[in-house]
Amino acid sequence: MKQYTDEELLAMFSGGDNPNYAFNLIVRKYQEPVYWHVRRLVVSHDDANDIVQDVFVKTWQALGKFRKDSALFTWIYRIATNEAFSFLNKKKRRFMLPLMDVSKQLEETLESDVYYQGSEMEKKIQKAILSLPDKQRAVFNLRYYEEMKYEDMSEILNTSVGALKASYHHAVKKIEQFVRGD
Repeated sequence: MKQYTDEELLAMFSGGDNPNYAFNLIVRKYQEPVYWHVRRLVVSHDDANDIVQDVFVKTWQALGKFRKDSALFTWIYRIATNEAFSFLNKKKRRFMLPLMDVSKQLEETLESDVYYQGSEMEKKIQKAILSLPDKQRAVFNLRYYEEMKYEDMSEILNTSVGALKASYHHAVKKIEQFVRGD
């Protein structure tokens, strides 16, 4: 199947005879990376699947109004990040949990996850990442796992490049301390 650029997909969506087909191609292109981005934030496979569905429903609803001020992928990632953060915030409010308890709950989800196949060291690193505040965890994941440029992260997280670099640096230090047991 032909790989379309985001510009081609947007043109097909807005000016084509079949916006549904164009949207289906957008979903196919971004569903897996968005899933992994969300999964790293919320840990649970089922929760990530639900959130990704919500992300693409919101994308469909807003795509006709997309102004192209940013790249399509950063716009979709911004929606995904906001949905994941909203999910985590609702979880905190629903259970009236302090931040550390949410991290503990995410760790427990990781421990009981039948889909997780990493080594014990990888699990320890994942637990270290889960101990980070939500936004710092998103910065670390986008930079480390997705090797995303700070400029793109800036659009997604609505934060300056300098602040993102500092956040990533602090996240790495915290993870190193956690893994060493400091």
